Amino acid sequence: MDRTEKREFVASLAGVFAETAIVVVTRNKGLTVAEVSDLRRRMRAAGVTFKVAKNRLASRALEGTRFDGIAPMLKGPTALAWSHDPVAAAKTAVEFARTNEKFVLVGGALGTQTLDANGVKALAELPPLETLRARLLGVLQTPAARIVGVLQAPAGQLARVFGAYAKAADAPAEAASG
Repeated sequence: MDRTEKREFVASLAGVFAETAIVVVTRNKGLTVAEVSDLRRRMRAAGVTFKVAKNRLASRALEGTRFDGIAPMLKGPTALAWSHDPVAAAKTAVEFARTNEKFVLVGGALGTQTLDANGVKALAELPPLETLRARLLGVLQTPAARIVGVLQAPAGQLARVFGAYAKAADAPAEAASG
């Protein structure tokens, strides 16, 4: 890479760090080409970008971003995984690490929160973002449904009272005509 390419790479990586939700740092010493291809395929299928980056260039790209806490993790043969869905990047990396001992989780960052390897594993245990959103929506809708029920109850009671008065008023008229 010449200087122009390095500047462009740092600028594009800094742009990615400005837009993404999570960055996972991994160490992949000794992976075969087939294993790396399998890893990239899994990452792509989950909507995760996986890139081997020079540590010095990645550190420069991290400067001034909310992920700058992971800069000390960039030592040795590292690769970065990032995505807009925080759970997807962590889950895919953890699943691959379980099946391949050469692929090691170093840590990562979720926004400004720096995570160690155990933090990334804990994040991977969460359900996908869409499931979390659906659960949250369900929690928010439940009180609204209860409020509607409470508000409708007095109106229903009034309707029954008026109905009873109407029947009571019609009853003497029916008795007189009958």
